[in-house]
Amino acid sequence: MEYLYILKDALVCVVTIFWIYQIGISLCSLIKLKDKPLKINKKHKFMAIVPAHNEEMVIGNLIESLKNQTYDRSLYDIYVIADNCTDDTANVAKEAGAIVYKRFDSVNKTKGYALNWFLQQKIKEDADYDAFLVFDADNIVDKNFIASMNKKLCEGEDVVQGYRDIKNPTDNWITAGYALFYWTLHRFYHLARYNVGLSPLLNGTGFMVRFDVIKPQGWDTETLTEDIEFSLKRIIAGKKLGWSTEAIVYDEQPTSFKQSWSQRSRWTVGHIQCVNRYTGDLIKSVAKYKTLMNVDGFLYIVGSIPMFIVSIVLLLANFVMYFANTMPGIGLVMNICRYLVPTLILPSFTAICAMVLDKKPIKPMIKGLITYPLFMGSWLIINFKCLFKRETSWEKIDHVRNIKIAEVNDIEEKVI
Repeated sequence: MEYLYILKDALVCVVTIFWIYQIGISLCSLIKLKDKPLKINKKHKFMAIVPAHNEEMVIGNLIESLKNQTYDRSLYDIYVIADNCTDDTANVAKEAGAIVYKRFDSVNKTKGYALNWFLQQKIKEDADYDAFLVFDADNIVDKNFIASMNKKLCEGEDVVQGYRDIKNPTDNWITAGYALFYWTLHRFYHLARYNVGLSPLLNGTGFMVRFDVIKPQGWDTETLTEDIEFSLKRIIAGKKLGWSTEAIVYDEQPTSFKQSWSQRSRWTVGHIQCVNRYTGDLIKSVAKYKTLMNVDGFLYIVGSIPMFIVSIVLLLANFVMYFANTMPGIGLVMNICRYLVPTLILPSFTAICAMVLDKKPIKPMIKGLITYPLFMGSWLIINFKCLFKRETSWEKIDHVRNIKIAEVNDIEEKVI
């Protein structure tokens, strides 16, 4: 039992140090930095890439928002990858003004494979583009998105994640949970790290990559979370990613708990795949570059599933001590609360802080804030399930509303 106490105390120290570090970095989101000086003054040429599987209902709205950018229309092309589509996505996209590539592959179905398939063709063509932008088919894009990304290119950034906002945050407690999660992540993870010279991460959609970056190897990702994998590989190579609060993309979140469960399960499995594949390389990168950025990248991967497992071990250790009559009942309850309160309750208050700092309306999100612990708690169950059963099948998100960019802008103007 003595060794169990030693193990428990050691793990508590590890967890405490980890979270002190995370809180310290998060506070850096309060720093207001001046814009970086421009290294070049140029209007770059972009390709906007949209992998789409059976998205005929929403693909037109995205293309409309891309066509209505403030950026010079002659300096960007819109490409849609109709990926294993059985509906009219290709024709709808073409009629809306996109250049359509049809892809059929019954084995390699993920977004990462679709991107690599398309980009390899553009590399072979030696296509005349400076950078590419990636969007999901259900996105709608702020009119200043491309102009904001062009500015980042002029500042010398190679890979930049835009601000992924939510276009249906008040539909129900599930979409509200996603919105609160992303708003918190953007403010206290991505922005905070960007402010102090660490590396944000790609976030699935609404990001930019300089074309030269992927020419040597293409978009060579293997896991279910191709965005995180690509980010980690950049960090391992000693290269940080950029962040743009001004480049805004609106993403639709699932309203069905079943679909949300399936989606978050895939994300968790993807994180587990990244842990297995890149933890060793991240450790090597820390030894090679000896920078806080590389240490921070390592802590990101450690802070996902490994830290979750550590928390489970700590909880089990407390129960063992209780049943061995070496810990009183009140001690067990207090220790459980030490884990549950930061995991389930504090995120709501953190989300409120993020909303206040980013001037987002709190009143429409009150119900979502109340149910946020339920959303986060369900994610804990998902993580635990994925430790033993790892589902990798992709399930399409049903679109319950056909939201256009003008509707999002009208809502924001009314709120402000």
